[in-house]
Amino acid sequence: MTKILLLSDTHSHIDDAILKYVRQADEVWHAGDIGSLKVTDPIAALKPLRGVHGNIDDHIIQKEFPLHQRFMCEEVDVWITHIGGYPPKYNSLVSKEIKANPPKIFISGHSHILKVMMDKKLGVLHMNPGACGKHGFHQVRTMLRFVIDGKEIKDLEVIELEKR
Repeated sequence: MTKILLLSDTHSHIDDAILKYVRQADEVWHAGDIGSLKVTDPIAALKPLRGVHGNIDDHIIQKEFPLHQRFMCEEVDVWITHIGGYPPKYNSLVSKEIKANPPKIFISGHSHILKVMMDKKLGVLHMNPGACGKHGFHQVRTMLRFVIDGKEIKDLEVIELEKR
């Protein structure tokens, strides 16, 4: 059983409210627009961290975090990218691959809009945790947490932080 904290669009912002939830997780996944390694360094000092770079991230972050991460967490195939779209409107850069080889979970950020939805046609669970940074049009800072237990994805929770 692995407890996951999923966040995105920090835009260089990290605070105690985020780190409180980091401490409760087994792993932290970041779906891009990190902004600064000052965000990811304290997270990685506490828990294993997987992440991707986003469209605002400079060459330093791009060296540290790839554009895509595809991996297995227990028995669940996970794909994280920053600009991925959502079912059925996937980004053109990922659409062909998702249709040819769908993961169990497809995670993207970028929109700052919290969205969890099932692509019933492909059997893919799409997750976008919204934005937990303070930059952007979103009103409430959000993250997601959930559990992967073997092949099962369960106990999904929306975490709402204070207004930005």
